[in-house]
Amino acid sequence: MVAVSPGDLFEAEAAERRKRMDRRALAAVALLLIGIGVGVFFVLRFGQAEAERDLRAWQDRLGIVAESRLEAIDSWLGRQYDALEELSENTSVKLYMTQLALADGDFGGIADEPAERSYLRNLLVAAADQAGFTGPVSGPEIDASVERDGSAGIAILDAGGRPLVTTPGMPAIDARLNATLAAAPRNQRGFIDMFAGLAGQPTIGFIVPIFALQSDDSADSVIGHVVGLRLVSTELYPLLKQPGVTETSAEALLVRQESAVVRLLSPTVDGAPAFSRTLVLDTPELAEAFAIAAPGGFAIKRDYRDTEVLLTSRILKNAPWVLLHKVDRVEALADSDSRRQRLLIAFFLIIGVVAAALIAVWFHASSRRAGEAATRFRALAERFDRQQHFLTLVTDSQPNDIAIVDEHGTLRYGNRTLANSVRLSVADLAGKTLAAFYGPFAARHIEALNQRALDHATPVTETHQVEINGDLRTVQTVHVPLGETTGLSRSVLLVNEDITEAVIEREKRARSLRDLVGTLLSVVDRRDPYSAHHSTRVAEVSHAIGEEMGLEPQLLETVGIAGSLMNLGKIFVPKELLTANRALSDEERKLIVESVLTSADLLEGVAFEGPVVETLRQLLEHVDGTGHPKGLKGDDILKTARICAVANAFVGMVSARAYRPGLEFDRAIDILMDEAGRRFDRSVVAALVNRLDNHGGRQRWAEYRASPDVPAS
Repeated sequence: MVAVSPGDLFEAEAAERRKRMDRRALAAVALLLIGIGVGVFFVLRFGQAEAERDLRAWQDRLGIVAESRLEAIDSWLGRQYDALEELSENTSVKLYMTQLALADGDFGGIADEPAERSYLRNLLVAAADQAGFTGPVSGPEIDASVERDGSAGIAILDAGGRPLVTTPGMPAIDARLNATLAAAPRNQRGFIDMFAGLAGQPTIGFIVPIFALQSDDSADSVIGHVVGLRLVSTELYPLLKQPGVTETSAEALLVRQESAVVRLLSPTVDGAPAFSRTLVLDTPELAEAFAIAAPGGFAIKRDYRDTEVLLTSRILKNAPWVLLHKVDRVEALADSDSRRQRLLIAFFLIIGVVAAALIAVWFHASSRRAGEAATRFRALAERFDRQQHFLTLVTDSQPNDIAIVDEHGTLRYGNRTLANSVRLSVADLAGKTLAAFYGPFAARHIEALNQRALDHATPVTETHQVEINGDLRTVQTVHVPLGETTGLSRSVLLVNEDITEAVIEREKRARSLRDLVGTLLSVVDRRDPYSAHHSTRVAEVSHAIGEEMGLEPQLLETVGIAGSLMNLGKIFVPKELLTANRALSDEERKLIVESVLTSADLLEGVAFEGPVVETLRQLLEHVDGTGHPKGLKGDDILKTARICAVANAFVGMVSARAYRPGLEFDRAIDILMDEAGRRFDRSVVAALVNRLDNHGGRQRWAEYRASPDVPAS
């Protein structure tokens, strides 16, 4: 048997410790690598978010410039039409053209025709000089009927499209102009799209109809057209430059689609002249093709230089063109790319520092002091875990949703009940917003209640309905502000209690109570046919008066219930007295009238949400203090009692009785008005009159005056 020395045992223990340390070191390295990977992921994700934010900012900037240039170009095109319309509306032009139309094109039928034509020619020359419809002319000035080489000008055409009067520089009327005239509605403006004119210069044209004197604007009234052709280089293209733009690569272009190609109508920054460049429409990622296909859109594409650009586009109103505004991506996102690079560099530097710190901590932890600190830390951690476990046990045992929400509407803590109701794990609750649970509308309402609790430093309670997982639930929320003593600044303890079942049960009890009341009232109505439905009618009129006076919902319910139950005490009144067809004695009338106090005694033990019993006890009080049983006066009488008193008197007067017919509504109102200020509240009587006269009360309650069918005794 070989003996084992204490040194061997110590060496073996030391080797085991080294193995454990090696395993821990490997685990630490693995965790560090995982942390680096996770960190890189989030850094890149953050950088991507920053880039997307910059892209949204550029979308707004490019859109603003595009809208500005669009407005400038459309306005310029509109001014060209306006200049020609001034000519078409000129009285001399209209008169000349009308005379020519009446003469069927015979110039001899126009008195002093050469002078008029000369005047119109001078008028066109002046208008062309003023509006810019001028350009170089090749060859001497000759008559309008002979073709000549010109670049721009204005012409007046007859109804058949033949030139009558032109400026010296007006080009000959060619097939393009005739095709445009034929295609456009005769009585509307026409546009001659950009073409290469004299010496290849970009040229556009405008067509405006001339209507006969004293005619409407129909096609039959068109007797000719004013046509203007002009060069665009000096005025149109400068409008593409946005003042104040500092980006060197920013560029606005005018483009249009021609079959399978895109033509650039304006000059480009690389020196290509206007109207000289076309691009194949189906070129992959072509910026100009995207501008035509998705006007108003924003994207990153490649332009005519095969350079990656940010762009947006707009459609012009006064020309069949698309305006494209773009900037090179390299210039636009230079700051964003630089920030992302700096962020990555800083992150890796931090990782290096953290790694060095971890190594230092690792060696430090091997010392006794590190061991003692770790022991203390473990003790504190265990203590904290026990406290947290206790808090979790307490909150998770509650049937209500419990959460801690900061002032921005973000959850800091939620119990298991809340997690189950929104179908998430407890760990996933933190960081979620209220809008993620309840939707944006309900979340805004809850956040407003949280803010009220924080502002007033007092709990706030409210009952409302919310949609949870597709179900509409009634929830009572309590919002308790948490102060600095809790360690949570500007936070609210939110407790949601689902009281849907309680509300349903309460409504069920209310329906049962109403059914019981209806049964009791039917007994009273059968004993007094002439008073049948009296209670129901008093309840209806009381509710209507309460609505007119803007009574709160609980008091509206109170007057309805009190009106329905006021005649319950008639059970104790002899039936022969209720159905007597004679005038009653004062004692008999008092017995019937005071049966309402008996009704109050019968209902004394019933728990109503509103002051139903007290309303019945005060029904016989008068606002001047002469009523009974207590002689209350004015506002000392419940408003519900004052309303029911007026409704009871009104229904009693207009309803037929065994000994008299029902009164006319106007007569009943006169009696109530006479008693206003003494027996009845003036504001209540006024509300009844308003309901009768302005809200259909007379029509709705007309049946009250009908005599009931009284069965034979």
